[in-house]
Amino acid sequence: MGAVERRSPLAVVAGVVARDGRIMLCRRRPEVHNGLKWEFPGGKLEPGEAPEDALRRELREELAIDVRVGRVLDAVLHRYPDRDVLVLFYPCEIVAGEPAPVDCDAVAWAEKGELNTFDLAGADALFVERQNGELKIEN
Repeated sequence: MGAVERRSPLAVVAGVVARDGRIMLCRRRPEVHNGLKWEFPGGKLEPGEAPEDALRRELREELAIDVRVGRVLDAVLHRYPDRDVLVLFYPCEIVAGEPAPVDCDAVAWAEKGELNTFDLAGADALFVERQNGELKIEN
């Protein structure tokens, strides 16, 4: 049996932003990893950065919004062919701004039951599957 390659996972945060009973998804730009896949908005943690701070920074950069970050909903470890990612999913409430695709390709709002109809990135699809319709959204 061959040895299993060990890779340190990339730490990523993702926001589950709810408004009026719908959840926001962002489509990745075509030239990036998982290009044109839909995902919960967020991104990589910088060295020494708290996950909640990283999520606020990423949503400000990607969508021009400020959010209040709640307690972690789930942690998903997913192996892509070229990298492993550990994604921490947090509920978020928009406190300032209106989402605009500043550093993503598009923004969409979906009902809970519609999330699995989007072409989601692997870790995001696993999160939706694990929630099994029990995704708690507020607002």
